[in-house]
Amino acid sequence: MSSLTYDLTLAGLSVGSAAALTGIGLIVTYRATGVLNFAHGAIAMVCAYCLRQCVLEWGWPLWLGAAVTLLVLAPGLGVVLERFVFRPLAVLGGDPAQTLVASIGVFVLLVGGAALLWGQGARDDAPVLVPDEPWGQLAVVLGLAAGVTAVVRWTRFGRELRAVVDDRRLAVLGGIDADRVAATGWAFGSFTAGLTGVLLAPYVRLDPYGLSLLVMEVVAVAVAARMRSLTVAVVVALGIGVAQSQLTRLHPSGWAEPLLQAVGTNLFVVTLLVAALVLPGAGERDALPRTVTARAATPPGAWIVVLVLFLLPLGLAGQDLHTSVQVPALAVILLSLVVVTGRGGQISLGQAGYAGLGALFTALLASGRFPGLPRLPELAALAVAVVLVAPLGLLTGWPAIGRRGLALALATFAVGVGVSRFVFAQPYATAGLALGRPAGFDGDRAYYVLELLLLAVALLATHALRRGRTGRALAAMRDHERGAQAAGVRVPSLKLLAFVAGAALAALGGAMLGMGLRAFDAGAYDPVRGLLWFAAVVVLGADSTLGALAAAALLVGLDAGTRGGVAAALVGILAILVGRFPGGPYEALRTTAEHLRPRRTPALTEAGLRARALLHPAEPQPPRRAPVPTGATGATGVVRRARGAGATESAGAREPREGRTRRGEPRDGKTRRGGPRDREGVPERRPTATAPATTPLLTARGLHVRYGGFTALDEVDLDLSPGRITAVVGPNGAGKSTLFHCLAGTLRPARGTVRLGGRDITALSAQARTRLGVARTFQQLAVFPSLTVAENVRVGAEQGRVADPGAVERALRLFGLDGPLRARPAAALPTGTLRRVELARVLAGGPRVLLLDEPAAGLDTAEVAALARILKALAAEGTALLVVEHDLDLVAGLADVVQVMTAGRVVASGPPGHILDALDVLEQGSGR
Repeated sequence: MSSLTYDLTLAGLSVGSAAALTGIGLIVTYRATGVLNFAHGAIAMVCAYCLRQCVLEWGWPLWLGAAVTLLVLAPGLGVVLERFVFRPLAVLGGDPAQTLVASIGVFVLLVGGAALLWGQGARDDAPVLVPDEPWGQLAVVLGLAAGVTAVVRWTRFGRELRAVVDDRRLAVLGGIDADRVAATGWAFGSFTAGLTGVLLAPYVRLDPYGLSLLVMEVVAVAVAARMRSLTVAVVVALGIGVAQSQLTRLHPSGWAEPLLQAVGTNLFVVTLLVAALVLPGAGERDALPRTVTARAATPPGAWIVVLVLFLLPLGLAGQDLHTSVQVPALAVILLSLVVVTGRGGQISLGQAGYAGLGALFTALLASGRFPGLPRLPELAALAVAVVLVAPLGLLTGWPAIGRRGLALALATFAVGVGVSRFVFAQPYATAGLALGRPAGFDGDRAYYVLELLLLAVALLATHALRRGRTGRALAAMRDHERGAQAAGVRVPSLKLLAFVAGAALAALGGAMLGMGLRAFDAGAYDPVRGLLWFAAVVVLGADSTLGALAAAALLVGLDAGTRGGVAAALVGILAILVGRFPGGPYEALRTTAEHLRPRRTPALTEAGLRARALLHPAEPQPPRRAPVPTGATGATGVVRRARGAGATESAGAREPREGRTRRGEPRDGKTRRGGPRDREGVPERRPTATAPATTPLLTARGLHVRYGGFTALDEVDLDLSPGRITAVVGPNGAGKSTLFHCLAGTLRPARGTVRLGGRDITALSAQARTRLGVARTFQQLAVFPSLTVAENVRVGAEQGRVADPGAVERALRLFGLDGPLRARPAAALPTGTLRRVELARVLAGGPRVLLLDEPAAGLDTAEVAALARILKALAAEGTALLVVEHDLDLVAGLADVVQVMTAGRVVASGPPGHILDALDVLEQGSGR
């Protein structure tokens, strides 16, 4: 091995060892807590600054400063974060959305705090803890990896750790102290972060932004290991470090030189891009704050106040006005996050990249340096730049189609970092580049007026994407993606639309910001600023345009009027507290005010009390009849049929009928399960004789599904015919849900076909099947809480099989949702009402096949009776229905055919009376 190769290998092992430490810490924290610690790089930066403070400022010995920093401060910081930030979120349910935002909040808070304490300038005098040779660092890395592996595999703590990772709540029930496990994981992860920062600081420039981002780039090794294997993380880190070092030997000439140099110095970024965009992602759960209460309409007075505040800078002059021109530009960038994140419900941590591309393309077009295009005036250059950047939103929009949660967060972050490193940081793209203002708007006051006009255009575009059919579809996708798919919303196309529109708005704001600064400044579009912008929009109300405007004024105003870092610190604190008010501070203040507002109950006078006693005597009232939906569904009169099917049934509590009414209860043999119902609201079963055979509308043949080594479906056949109700019953694990998902389009079988009217729909998505007439409901309610009842139903009508202008009103009347209830947000409505909302939304789309997954779940007796009557009427109108249900009384009184599944097979099929009685015999024979 030549001397140069050997020296470069040693240098690569040194860098790889630091990256391996980061990977080990991230993986341990993730496996112990389920949290991908975005603040890892910020913790490393803070520890590096603290060691410098102890040694250089306070004069401590190096060994003492290192011991305090690495053995006290770093793990202590991890324990504090676990106890006061992430443990409360875990207690509240471990919402990955809030956890992600809180993690970013910690990052932003630490970066802002460091900028406040030590300034934003870079330092090159960090103390050297370990000499610049790899063997000591490599020994530390290998020792840590081996020790952690041994602990996880062969100790009691390791078994507890694995149990907590598998199911935290079940582990707690088993007597495991999950909080202790999580605190240990955070302490160790923070220790590795501190060690990484201390090792890297002497060889890179120490500043709050640069070192934090550098450490975050090497998260690639943990992602490549899929947040699981320490061995893979160490090998990948060392391999990338050596490869990156060896690439510095290459000096090609021509057009490839700058590209190869960029790759050679940013190989960890390349790995992050590949790992985040190509490899299966970690943390696929939803990761956006879900709206639990409908956002209150912004008072008109608030917009008047905002208008006045944004007009005030026109009376300023000098430096104050020069600073103010940044506010509208940043507001436009933040509006892009309102579209993508607030309305579309998608994580986007790379908006700073699109903003920077907007500024860069505008500068290149205005200077005549953009390949293939002539020199353009500044205003025309801005418009063309927006058009060019908008399609690039597919870089983050395309991964969003198949990724959610942390996987999508990493993908968008990787794109932002990649753009920063491979475009903004390269001299061939930005050297000697200037950015002027449009002709006639050179002065700050004139340019500020232009910015206000462009901001108004951006507000109108944002408003258009938050209203109408598209706005309802976006809100549905945000609130419940699977429910939106089931309603027929074209989710992949809608995600692409959100990201493309967001990229266009970000490009517009970025170009405005560059013109305001009169230069292209790559630092203004740093990925760390992208994290700050994302956190600011989320904590001030992700779906609020007013919140975006307030965030822009806050970020610019605080940093201009105080020391740099105050805005970041404040946003970080608010992001850490996001679990307490997911709707933003305004929503939290409004809710608090409502709770504190005294509610006076009008008191009756003595005469009033006597009058009430005369009008409402205190004597038992006869039981009320079950509510029957009113209205009509069309010329065929579904409601008339629904009323005729058991209109005399009572809505009182069910009394046990003769024999056994639930599985597992004794029966006396006098009344069969399929016999007449009692008079407490349960529909009578139809005769056991089946209806005349009809041509099946939906057929499944030979469906086969395996999960690992478990066979969930084993050559299952099923026919659903118009006018017939088919029920599927069986024990848990029998394959009912898997069969349901195969029919609905949310799962594709390994073998077999699903046909609708003779057409093979096996490969079609859920939304495509909905548009063909195959609709479904969910066992766990799939409603859109931020939309009103009428808007929920309208989504189904707009996205369904047929476009019927009267479908919404008919569905609302059929389910008793008309009147004042129609205008109420779906959030906080009772379960029975929400079940009616879901069914109304499904029926508004005009389905030919209706798949119902435990439709009676959460309903009381009266609601079950009303539901059964409506389902019978729908079947009478020619709809094919499939019901997966555990309530065998409902099945007996509702179904024409019952299919019994066990171990992935249909073991019995026939009329409900015969099948359910046979099921009783099987249960008694099994000793249940």
